[in-house]
Amino acid sequence: MTGYADLGTREPPAGTAAGTASGTAAGAAAVPAAVPGRTPARLAWDRFRRDRAAVASLAVLAVIAAFAALAPLWAHLTGHPYDATFPRTGLDAGGRPRGPGGGFPLGADQLGRDVLVRAAYGARISLTAGIGAAALASAAGTAAGTLAGFAGGALDTLLARLMDMILALPYLLVAIMLATTFQISSPAASLAMTILVIAFFSFAAYGRTIRGQVLALREQQFIEAARALGASNARIMATELLPNLTAQITVLTSLLVPASIVSEATLSFLGVGVRPPMPSWGSMLGEGGEQFRTAWWLLAVPGLLLLATTLAFNLLGDGVRNALDPRGDRAAAGR
Repeated sequence: MTGYADLGTREPPAGTAAGTASGTAAGAAAVPAAVPGRTPARLAWDRFRRDRAAVASLAVLAVIAAFAALAPLWAHLTGHPYDATFPRTGLDAGGRPRGPGGGFPLGADQLGRDVLVRAAYGARISLTAGIGAAALASAAGTAAGTLAGFAGGALDTLLARLMDMILALPYLLVAIMLATTFQISSPAASLAMTILVIAFFSFAAYGRTIRGQVLALREQQFIEAARALGASNARIMATELLPNLTAQITVLTSLLVPASIVSEATLSFLGVGVRPPMPSWGSMLGEGGEQFRTAWWLLAVPGLLLLATTLAFNLLGDGVRNALDPRGDRAAAGR
């Protein structure tokens, strides 16, 4: 009995508590720390910011947007409104445009107008036309493509053939016909007409791409599950299809903006786009073509701005596509 009592009251060996504490601490240290979760938007942003070309393009577009937004400031600092002519200071004794320097930082044109101020206001026109036409084409193309691909049958055939017919029309001839028929003289009205024409001829290709995506998505199991739960067709398109088309819509829209800017410049170059006296990069290129040998800046300034803007938008679109694609890590790493 004494032995059993001694066993019950015996003190634990020295160092046992310390050994238990150290073992517990070692076990806690061995457990890995919880990894914070990242949303798809955060993953896309991480992929995007690793793409140096896309980030540089975004910076270039920010500078061009600031240049356009500050157009009234350039006119105030130089004292040259975009539609005012200065034949005494803008032209030399022989009637030729003065080059960059003095009161005209980027030179003057053949009428003595400030190229810097006109280029800034032209940036407003190009960005407004490009973004506006891309937004309209995106909305119309998404609606037509989603409805055609999901509905199927006769409606799909009708919308698909309508988009094919629009793609077959030469948009330049239609734009020239509209310009000569309506004889629009207001710069604001001509800009609105230009945006509508570009959007009308852009939404068809956009809609066919969205239709192809919807045809692939409508056979997926989550669509069948929504139907089994009694969801209506409108609800399925709004809550199931469109969220899965966000990446495609974003990429297509970002790539449609530079195409719309080039289309507006082409129409203005031909004289059927934005009406004078509102400047446009395309109209500036058209007006300065005859003076290129003696006034190189008349083509260099709007040409370089147009090249930088469209190239930056295209590289940005590529960066957005790689960022939204889960396989974009390998594409960005390869570059």
